[in-house]
Amino acid sequence: MKHTPQALKDLTAQTLEYYNRKAEDFFAGTIDHDVDQNISALLDHIEGKGPFTILDVNCGPGRDLKTFVDRGHIAVGLEGADRFAEIARSYSGCEVWQQDFLNAELPAGYFDGVFANASLFHVPSQVLPRVLLSLHAALKRGGVLFSSNPHGNNEEGWSGGRYGAFHDPETWRSYMLTAGFVELLHYYRPAGLPRDQQPWLASVWRKIA
Repeated sequence: MKHTPQALKDLTAQTLEYYNRKAEDFFAGTIDHDVDQNISALLDHIEGKGPFTILDVNCGPGRDLKTFVDRGHIAVGLEGADRFAEIARSYSGCEVWQQDFLNAELPAGYFDGVFANASLFHVPSQVLPRVLLSLHAALKRGGVLFSSNPHGNNEEGWSGGRYGAFHDPETWRSYMLTAGFVELLHYYRPAGLPRDQQPWLASVWRKIA
């Protein structure tokens, strides 16, 4: 699926507007979600001694930013939806950079870890390589990226007012390897359920020089 530059801007704007309209409801509905498994998967694979500097990609209303800070780390949010960014700053007390993450400007070699929980599946596949290279460049050497995405059969398009790309595990692995990462771990969520009831693929990757 090939989008024009204007179409990419439009689909991003529409997806962000969806989250702006539903920001308060989304916050209330997700604040108690248990993602400790995902946060630990990232932190446990970062080498060296903390505190670590973590970028939370599409941080939403800041639930996970606060968790990172409560664990003694430095967390920075990246969020395109202005209402989410406002809530995240207030709730977490963290710095939140309001940027369209398809075109984010990130400091090079700055972060120990990147946490992309339920976010990268919103990236159209034609620009996913560029986005992954940007996140790779923002990591320190040996830094770690965590991602969790709903997996599928490489379908792409609109779902409930949001744009999404649903890759199968092999395709996702190919994108990550091409961007310069090596795989450390993958698992399916929610934990403890049969595979056909685990829609989320979580994976952990290390930046290689």
